[in-house]
Amino acid sequence: MAPIIVTALFGRADQGAFDALRRQHFPPERNVLDAHCTLFHHLPPSAEAELKHRLNGLTRGVRAPDARASGLMSLGRGVAIRIDSPGLVAIRHELVDAFAGMLTPQDAGGWRAHVTIQNKVTPATAKLLLQQMERDFRPRAVELIGLGTWWYRGGPWEMLSRHLFA
Repeated sequence: MAPIIVTALFGRADQGAFDALRRQHFPPERNVLDAHCTLFHHLPPSAEAELKHRLNGLTRGVRAPDARASGLMSLGRGVAIRIDSPGLVAIRHELVDAFAGMLTPQDAGGWRAHVTIQNKVTPATAKLLLQQMERDFRPRAVELIGLGTWWYRGGPWEMLSRHLFA
């Protein structure tokens, strides 16, 4: 059985902008996913029903949390856009508490919300892109429309469920 990934879902304009940056800067042979902000990298398939139930409760009839693309992050071998959203952090904390015994070390540790736009390049290439982007980057609001779950089967992710905010 495949592990489950949980991501924030962006509005159409923001998704398009992040995807365009990935197409421009991500090594094409490795760019098999749309841009995304991962909340959890690996939940066990046995958590599927409980996860869907909790995500429904966190989104149904609930206003989307505010979010901002607040800055750039060096990933060493890539570059990401930092996403600041206290509401999204609160949602993740609630899910961490609910699934604490099932979390991998990566998911149980600290979390920095971000959208990776370049990865798996040389440190020099990443540093150059970061410097270029820092010249033009301006913080801006980002629209969150919901939370998504995905099956990870080794290649492109397979959509499992979407949970949209009011």
